[in-house]
Amino acid sequence: MTEVTRKKTFLGFDFSTQRLKALVIDEDYGILQEADVEFDVDLPEFRTAGGVRRGERGEVTAPPLLWVKALDMVMDRLVVAGVDFSAVEALSGAAQQHGSVWWSKDGEARLSKLSSEEFLHTQLATAFVADSPVWMDSSTTVDCRALEEAVGGSEALAKITGSTAYERFTGPQIRKMSRTKPRVYQAASRISLVSSFACSLFLGRIADIDLSDGSGMNLLDVHSKSWNEDCLKACGDETLTEKLGTPIPTASVLGPIAPYFVERYGFKPDCQVVAFTGDNNSALAGLRLRPGWVGLSLGTSDTLLLGLEQAQAPPAGHVLVGPAEAPYMALLCFANGSLTRQNHRDRLAGPSWDAFNDLLRATVRGNMGYMGIYYDTAEIVPRCAPGRWLVESSGRAVSAPAPQFEARALLEGQALARRAHAEDMGFHLVYVQEQHANAALLGAAIRAAEVWSAKTGVSLTGSEPTVAPVATPYPDAEKIYTPMLDRYRKMLEDIPKLQ
Repeated sequence: MTEVTRKKTFLGFDFSTQRLKALVIDEDYGILQEADVEFDVDLPEFRTAGGVRRGERGEVTAPPLLWVKALDMVMDRLVVAGVDFSAVEALSGAAQQHGSVWWSKDGEARLSKLSSEEFLHTQLATAFVADSPVWMDSSTTVDCRALEEAVGGSEALAKITGSTAYERFTGPQIRKMSRTKPRVYQAASRISLVSSFACSLFLGRIADIDLSDGSGMNLLDVHSKSWNEDCLKACGDETLTEKLGTPIPTASVLGPIAPYFVERYGFKPDCQVVAFTGDNNSALAGLRLRPGWVGLSLGTSDTLLLGLEQAQAPPAGHVLVGPAEAPYMALLCFANGSLTRQNHRDRLAGPSWDAFNDLLRATVRGNMGYMGIYYDTAEIVPRCAPGRWLVESSGRAVSAPAPQFEARALLEGQALARRAHAEDMGFHLVYVQEQHANAALLGAAIRAAEVWSAKTGVSLTGSEPTVAPVATPYPDAEKIYTPMLDRYRKMLEDIPKLQ
């Protein structure tokens, strides 16, 4: 009797700043099921706001146990959604970049002895020695300058690691930990990125850091694709190499899923775990950009993404090791993304995007000359202090125009900033393709499928991307917005810069 052949499925996760999301795709890369957990709402006991905790001196952290408990919850929600885990051939994931997870001495032992009768979070409650500094942390300026000085200056560091020193990057964060909390530094047996930490949960052992996400640490030589000894020495001690492990290619299969998931959820024992990577890196894979295309990913931070053949870092951006076909990727990160949009939506229209859209419809393109720059948090591109700046058509500052003008000023100002700084990098056109609301999440599932396909030699019908336009600019868009670019640049001249 012939056995009925079931379609193969692939599972992706995204451990983002505000929530954990999961998605199942089939061989056609069609979406079958989704589930998510919103940290502030679903896990109030951790007392986060926007998924993080803020200190008084620029510190922004998250408790790693929050992410572990969220995984317990999202797995149960996938069960309720009807996911057949026995059909999942491979899984992979994405996570917020630059966050670091500090494992205790017995952390890996606990991972290797998980009982399927209990939740993950109850068994890993003592697996970490500190809360995790995340990408919004801006408390390491001293450490950034020290790192740059140790290697011969900011340009020298950018040539080695693809970026000048940034406060949120893991190298300066490690240096600060070793400088201000030496006992925590010494107590940590391993240091993971959020992506490799999340991968470890599925693998049952601590996963090595992948090259693409690892190149966002100010520690990796993006040319040799290995840790740079001078950077390691500047940020830690002789144990740092051991704490970090050996970086691995992003398209690596790290092994089969841990027995815990086989026994508790019914995964097949040979379900493959593909290396997790950063959310921006995964978005590049999810957008499936062709050479020369630019991707715009709208999230907690907004990012412009581009595949590169050579590691040439723009002054305001970053070059990372590529997660897919292109050897490298360029990235421009704007810290004031969806959280800033949401904050001002709440202020102007209440907690309703429909009400906010009504404000937008009450205005015209160009906004009658009103323009605004909104930095609820210190901005990365350009490096500016928090603040809010509004002007009318004559350039005169205004404090509180009507809500409809502010709503459009917020969105047009952000769009102009993305275009202006893209042009500074030499990009002149940005096309946006909407395949899924979360490109990083979709990219995680697609990466699982494509790495599995490459390893097994089994072709998948969804591997050929289809492209269709989702928006067409108005004929007069260039006439309206190009002059506004000049006005935006002039406004920037008067905004306080961070050193």
